[in-house]
Amino acid sequence: MSVQYYEGVGRRKESSARVRLMSGTGVFLVNDRPAEEYFTRIGDLESILQAFTATGQDRKTYDVTVTVYGGGNTGQTDAIKLGLARAFVLLNPENTPLLRKYGLLTRDARVKERKKPGLKRARKAPTYTKR
Repeated sequence: MSVQYYEGVGRRKESSARVRLMSGTGVFLVNDRPAEEYFTRIGDLESILQAFTATGQDRKTYDVTVTVYGGGNTGQTDAIKLGLARAFVLLNPENTPLLRKYGLLTRDARVKERKKPGLKRARKAPTYTKR
């Protein structure tokens, strides 16, 4: 038996997340672990769930499964947030203006700047020594 789901892909920095949204009982799994267990930093889970509050949906009416890899805490959080917002747009295209108003559909294009030759990092120069 196949289940109807809506899938959104989100990316941020080095992170990539595939978010599947389906009707259910409110189960939120990230890499086969409960979201509350996966995101232990304060505010991360609330940030991810902004799409539910923006569209006025109840979290308990949908099951969300996420596969996320790469990057760190902030990149993964923002990747999941974008993927969930894109899944809500596929669920109901009328959600687009609401999600856009909260800035949830805009991909944050900032990534780590490449290292330049002769420098220690992207912009940090070696310490100048007179002698």
